[in-house]
Amino acid sequence: MNLNKGHSGNFVLDNEENNNLDSDASNDSIQTLSEDSSSSSYDIDDIDNEDDEELFHSNNAHTSGSTESILLSASEEEDEVVKAIIRSKDINTNHPPPIKTEDHVVDICFHPNSNMMAVADIAGDVYLFKYNNTETDLISTLELHLKACRDIEFNDSGTTLFSTAKDLCVMLTDLETEKLIRLYENAHEKPIYTMTVIGEHMFATGDDDGVVKMWDLRQRENKPIFSLKKMEDYVSAIVTNKEGKYLVCASGDGCLTTFNIPGKKLHVQSEEYQEELTCLGLFKYETKILVGTGKGKMYVYNWGEFGLHSDEFPNLTKKAINCMIPITENVVITGGEDGILRATSLFPHHHLGIVGEHSLSIEALDVNSDGTLIASSSHDYDIKFWNVQYFETLDVSKRVKGGKQRQLKHNLPSSKIDNASTFFLDLQ
Repeated sequence: MNLNKGHSGNFVLDNEENNNLDSDASNDSIQTLSEDSSSSSYDIDDIDNEDDEELFHSNNAHTSGSTESILLSASEEEDEVVKAIIRSKDINTNHPPPIKTEDHVVDICFHPNSNMMAVADIAGDVYLFKYNNTETDLISTLELHLKACRDIEFNDSGTTLFSTAKDLCVMLTDLETEKLIRLYENAHEKPIYTMTVIGEHMFATGDDDGVVKMWDLRQRENKPIFSLKKMEDYVSAIVTNKEGKYLVCASGDGCLTTFNIPGKKLHVQSEEYQEELTCLGLFKYETKILVGTGKGKMYVYNWGEFGLHSDEFPNLTKKAINCMIPITENVVITGGEDGILRATSLFPHHHLGIVGEHSLSIEALDVNSDGTLIASSSHDYDIKFWNVQYFETLDVSKRVKGGKQRQLKHNLPSSKIDNASTFFLDLQ
């Protein structure tokens, strides 16, 4: 049996085979009509439109039923195979096409209010892309830094782009005019590794030497409101909640360090882990902090109890978790050294499956404002998009059946790879 793809994207029978089937069915029907009750039926040559054709087949259903049953019986299995193929090929194609870059991508960031994304590279430039489900268009190139970018963030209103780099600078760029509106030169003595924007007036930065600084845009002078060094290695990630009282920092020295923002002082430092703390995420309406590590583990802290973790998730692959993004209040997507994006339910804790994958290590990850689309970048100079809208209805209480290997290989809809077990289940 030959399969062709029709205009609607569905598979249809080859014309010759289809015509033969129609011809056989029609001849049987016409012969029966002429013998039994020709006066009460349409002749096939009198069919002028779709309505007449529908009426013709309706009036003669009793005479052609046996033929149709034979045809359905003969092709039922093939039809189910076709349906399964269609389902496997139509899995979440509603996302922008990938972006290929000339230089290594360091960070990516979705705009909070429009279908736009900022991409920072190792040359110090920031690219602005507009995207939809069929194309990604480069709309502007901002040549900002003299050395590699490290972090980019939009403010809450989306009017200003913050950028940091190895050139020790922090730049604020107006998105409408694309002009520099503020420059913090020599903001740190060592290259800035990470940054977080806090409301419309504040932002915090952390550098390669473990120094954290807090900045207030309302200050005329380009000086931090406080600067503290309490970590012995690079500051990998910084988060705070809406209250803005505590600044929580992860570090390569294996400690979770928390600062009191109003008090401008150290609040508490956690026990030291024998692994780098690489990324942070807020969950459960900002009551939980999730910490990713260089050995693939994840630790959960209760907000306000930063000295000791409350729960520990064993590693799945023993590969580093480089980045994470909260996709719901209970589900995290992590990007790993193995190039795979994985989804994990926190409560109850179990691995949900593979969201997508790259050929090399994933270094940056972000989610759009409505939580339906994520983007990831890797060492192979590409940015891929993944439609994750299915998490809105996914039953996270259901565990993947089988052992650890089955969990490692289970694919979620956005991965574009259908599970073999699911494919054959569709045929039952």
